[in-house]
Amino acid sequence: MAIEVKVPVLGESVAEATIGEWLKKPGEAVAADEPIASLETDKVAVEVPSPVAGFMGDYLVQVGDTVEVGAAIATINDQGGASSGAASAPAAFAPAPAAAPAPATAPAAGNGDVAGDQSLSPSVRRAVLEHGIDPASVKGTGKDGRLTKEDVVAAAQAKKDTPGASTSAPAVAAAPASSGGGERLEERVKMTRLRQTIAKRLKSAQETAALLTTFNDVDMSAVIAAREAYKDVFAKKHNIKLGFMSFFAKAACLALKDVPAVNARMEGDEIIYHKYVDLSVAVSAPNGLVVPVVRNVESMSFAEIEQAIAGFGKKAKEGALTMADMSGGTFTISNGGVFGSLMSTPIINPPQSAVLGLHRIDERPVAVNGQVVIRPMMYMALSYDHRIIDGREAVTALKIMKDAIEDPMRLLIDL
Repeated sequence: MAIEVKVPVLGESVAEATIGEWLKKPGEAVAADEPIASLETDKVAVEVPSPVAGFMGDYLVQVGDTVEVGAAIATINDQGGASSGAASAPAAFAPAPAAAPAPATAPAAGNGDVAGDQSLSPSVRRAVLEHGIDPASVKGTGKDGRLTKEDVVAAAQAKKDTPGASTSAPAVAAAPASSGGGERLEERVKMTRLRQTIAKRLKSAQETAALLTTFNDVDMSAVIAAREAYKDVFAKKHNIKLGFMSFFAKAACLALKDVPAVNARMEGDEIIYHKYVDLSVAVSAPNGLVVPVVRNVESMSFAEIEQAIAGFGKKAKEGALTMADMSGGTFTISNGGVFGSLMSTPIINPPQSAVLGLHRIDERPVAVNGQVVIRPMMYMALSYDHRIIDGREAVTALKIMKDAIEDPMRLLIDL
């Protein structure tokens, strides 16, 4: 008997989602509660579990389709044997006879498909096409062994480092050769729901808020020395590395306590001041930048902050962040330094009023006590909504953070 698989409740105020990828092919065995599909909502990817054990049946919708909560998206045959869906599915996804493995299905020339690409997320598929990597030759490190974008990039780098290896990408949509020789390739990919939402929110922030950014630089010597001195005992005691983010989170809490407007939001003609710090930490996920929330950071230890951030980073990589993980947030820290950024003007995450941008650490000559010395320096940027925060308040908040990082003892004595 065929059982319908329906879109589950996605979270408060979320009524629809987009089919991101199918995790099971028609005819494959499915366990009860095993994920069969991934949905992309405005904020996160949500996996749809099978309601029963059986075999994957028909796809009732396709990748990229928009579906509402409660809509049927597929069927599961809960009886023994292959489902009826296997017979009607495309040949590339039909189950192979037990006596022999199924032959690989080659992509049609010029259509941009990758063999088996139905099991790849859009970002992974783009990476496969861009780097010319055979996905079957790469071992996935994602959830349930699925291929991630990082796996493809690593395989491409290894291929490039191999003498004589070809790095040409498969044809996507070859245009006629130009007079200069060679093909000019293009690929058209529909924006994911997450990317569309990011675009709308960022543009809305620019159009609504009175955005301004103030900068400062910070000498990282003291924090680097503290990490070097205590990293081993810290890791041994707490089973987590001591990173920079916990120092900046603590420094931000000091600043937000002294300058509450930086930790506020506007609602109509009122300003709501938060007496707590729910810190949105921007992390990179396969489908884009996401900002899970570490709650009540003002009352957390260094180890608790590091563990929370590491946990969110792992969930983001696996595509396992939930709507609850993403909701709320009173202040954001975004670390572009991990990607090599020297300086930027981050955009606030509405309805928050400010965001702290961190950047790479460079050794630079600075004047200290009348002498030119080389110090590890970082530029910090605080973007803020000038409707709520005055320039004096923004500069003061950033200066408090700078002073706390340059003299970490301030973090211990709340100064």
